[in-house]
Amino acid sequence: MHALKRTFDLAVAMTVLIVSAPLLVLMALAIVIDDGLPVLFIQDRIGRAGRKFRCLKFRTMKVGAGAQGQDLNVSSGDARLTRVGRRLRTWTLDEIPQLINVLKGEMSIVGPRPWVEEQAAYCSAEGRRRFDVRPGMAGWAWIHGRNHLPFEERIHLDLWYVDHWSLWLDLKILAKASVLLFRRAGVYAPAEGYDNLAKTTPSNETSHP
Repeated sequence: MHALKRTFDLAVAMTVLIVSAPLLVLMALAIVIDDGLPVLFIQDRIGRAGRKFRCLKFRTMKVGAGAQGQDLNVSSGDARLTRVGRRLRTWTLDEIPQLINVLKGEMSIVGPRPWVEEQAAYCSAEGRRRFDVRPGMAGWAWIHGRNHLPFEERIHLDLWYVDHWSLWLDLKILAKASVLLFRRAGVYAPAEGYDNLAKTTPSNETSHP
């Protein structure tokens, strides 16, 4: 079953990257024209079995955004977002480069979202079971509220996924995620925020839990 999941991951990642190649080039150019280089934001995340990996995404925040605050919660009106970056986040297009992480075996199409080290450290021993599987681009917590969920609820839903994983469940999550992409629900954190880790990340661009 796990071999079949990996085969599915590779097939989806390669297909989407090939089909979307012209769009990826246009998005990269838009980022450069809007706010210069770099195009990608690269951040250490915690993967399966607690191993670190370099997670990729299109840069959505201004160069030097770290000097403007390091809050993990990103609202739709966040001043750190670039014009292009706000649009990429709204449609979750900034996540497409993570398909490269999928090809490398660091991520899966479906699984708990990859967290930064500070978020992972917040997990209890029980909560760390979420790292028993590869992190994913969409997951059980993702389709139940994304960034609108309190941190503890995200952990609870991730553990449910780990305990009930099946290929059928992955397909169900993907179907629901496809609908949510068009509704754009939960992309941004609520204005009051939920995370207890609001100012822990040391990077220049906040994480996308």
